[in-house]
Amino acid sequence: MFRKSNLTSLGYDFVNREYLLEGENEYTRRFECQLNLHEYRYLTAAEIDILHHNGNYSPNWSDVRVTEQFIPEQIQNSKFYGLVRIGNMSPSFVEFRDLKLPVGIYNSQIISSDIGNDVAIHHVRYLSHFILGNEVILSSVNEMETSPTAKFGNGIVKDGEQESQRIVLELCNENGGRSVVPFEGMQAADAYLCTRFRGDDVLQRRFLEITENQFSKKRGFYSTIGNRTVIKNSNIIKDVKIGSHAYIKGVNKLKNLTINSIEGAYTQIGEGCELVNGIIGYGCRVFYGVKAVRFILSSFSQLKYGARLINSFLGDNSTISCCEVLNSLLFPAHEQHHNNSFLCASLVKGQSNMAAGATVGSNHNSRGADGEIVAGRGFWPGLCVSLKHNSRFASYTLIVKGDFLHELDIRMPFSLVSHDVANDQVVIIPGYWFLYNMYALMRNTSKFLNRDKRQLKNQYLEYDILAPDTVNEMFSALKELEYAVGKSLVQESTGRDQDFEKKGKEQLTDPAVHLQHEIRLDNAEASKRKVLVTKAKESYLVYKRMIAYYAGTMLVEYLSENSIEQLKDLLANLSDMKRGEFVNLGSQLVLKKDLDLLLEDIKSGQYNSWEEIHDYYHKLSANYPLEKLKHAIASYTELENLSADKWDRGFINTLIQTTLETKRWINEEIFKSRSKDYENQFRKMVYDSQEEMEKVVGKLKDNAFINQQADELTLLEFQIGQIKL
Repeated sequence: MFRKSNLTSLGYDFVNREYLLEGENEYTRRFECQLNLHEYRYLTAAEIDILHHNGNYSPNWSDVRVTEQFIPEQIQNSKFYGLVRIGNMSPSFVEFRDLKLPVGIYNSQIISSDIGNDVAIHHVRYLSHFILGNEVILSSVNEMETSPTAKFGNGIVKDGEQESQRIVLELCNENGGRSVVPFEGMQAADAYLCTRFRGDDVLQRRFLEITENQFSKKRGFYSTIGNRTVIKNSNIIKDVKIGSHAYIKGVNKLKNLTINSIEGAYTQIGEGCELVNGIIGYGCRVFYGVKAVRFILSSFSQLKYGARLINSFLGDNSTISCCEVLNSLLFPAHEQHHNNSFLCASLVKGQSNMAAGATVGSNHNSRGADGEIVAGRGFWPGLCVSLKHNSRFASYTLIVKGDFLHELDIRMPFSLVSHDVANDQVVIIPGYWFLYNMYALMRNTSKFLNRDKRQLKNQYLEYDILAPDTVNEMFSALKELEYAVGKSLVQESTGRDQDFEKKGKEQLTDPAVHLQHEIRLDNAEASKRKVLVTKAKESYLVYKRMIAYYAGTMLVEYLSENSIEQLKDLLANLSDMKRGEFVNLGSQLVLKKDLDLLLEDIKSGQYNSWEEIHDYYHKLSANYPLEKLKHAIASYTELENLSADKWDRGFINTLIQTTLETKRWINEEIFKSRSKDYENQFRKMVYDSQEEMEKVVGKLKDNAFINQQADELTLLEFQIGQIKL
């Protein structure tokens, strides 16, 4: 709204009087947010003369306040309006990388702002209502301003505003039906809870109340910039809360943002970026033409090379470059690198990797923009995969190139899903990763652990391929395979025959039986065409082997630090040997019963802040290793149909030795799957010699991951040798 007023009023009346309580003024919030505590004084007549002589101007020099350590000679060709307070100055220059600038204010316009100690402000055309920390560098910035209703990316409504002005993130669905209210400190677990349970109005109302309790509805908060932050060669920066040691250069626009940054985890935002209505975590990198609107970027994540992130939440330790992501909730360790990949209206539960040309969740093949994709950990849609809403995928699903025109429900983990165009059918290999690509699968765990740069790891993010969620899925897959094989033996069957699972189990466990016939999977695709399962027997046996390995490794880990007597006590106290149901809560696995208890306590008012809820996550994280051990024991008990008294020393020793054998087999499979790359003639044909190939890709014997796995085998052998049964 265009207005014209007297020049002497510039810099005043930041907050309309109708929004001020008795005893408050336009500076109340500003003074509450002070970064520096100084004794300010008025300028002397001599200092004002020097300022005039240096080309400076103010219609009211009495509102320019300084400290005793003030050097007027280092203020040149600048204008001051409203209450401006300048911290200590020294005859020095500050530098960051190759940029070296004298302390002071040069060729700039300052409106109602607080400036910290030894700040360098050069060619800032418009700086309005900011609080700057110490040793900040601002160089060649067109516009830095703050509105009286600044929210810094949080989804709150200020006094006098309408509900329609609230910023929300429309996650998981384009129709806004799962919208969440963003807030600084929001974790993937929080976003997940807020997008679920939409039928529980009481719970959803409590989530909103808890969020709003964290913030003031009052107007008049200033933008802040922390100590030693550098901003240079940028255009528009408005309504921002920026931490210390951040580095911002060449941005087009930053508006309504919280940018977390500290010395040990500084955030960098680079050239050509336009970021609006968002929250950025510690240690993030955003550069080269990124466009992000209504978003949360969690700590130690990256957006780069023209990535578009809109109405989305990206978890910790993730990278998105080049491509477009809309309306999605992405748990930690998400990777998406290619310009022509597209992800929309999806819940992806971590450790995922989107290939070039993958189109996941386009609503253009649906009747309305209200579909969703849900994928477990390790989701990997391959080159040029196109998927339709609504679809659901178990953990570590790998999808082969193809256009899948119908909805999919892939319930068996570690599967390869392919579109057999010639025969117009879908083909699934359950447990594919274990059978054919052990190298890539096992490398996942160490890869994501190494990428976890969080400094405070009080929330246990599960990166292991074998964990309660994937093991529970494998148990479901065993039943699916038994049923599918059993049903395939019965011609023209109708309905669900309870004997199918029994018959299928007999076939799958009999070493003399070789399954040669066609095996169909029911309700895996929303079509009338076939969905076939291949390698059913191999898959069935490898699932069982990996469940046993999971139990064995957990036992070895426990017995490496505890005695067999302590294990016996633990087993004796396990009154319920049933597998617990776990929920992937933002890459933290929690027992469903613990989550249910949390939700009930939130509804009853026992939790009134997200900090308290996060403390509950941390408590569950501390208990998780023990809960995982209990789950592993219960899993093996169920797998082998054991009674509680079966767990004697001899039985435990047998399981441990079997675990060692499986680890040796895993290492052999890792080596075998990687060695194919050195033996394949089509891979070798681009090299003139074996020596050249080894120079380019390295020698197989020097492969770091293979050698790491060999070290892990040696460690396991040592641990087992030390266990006294």
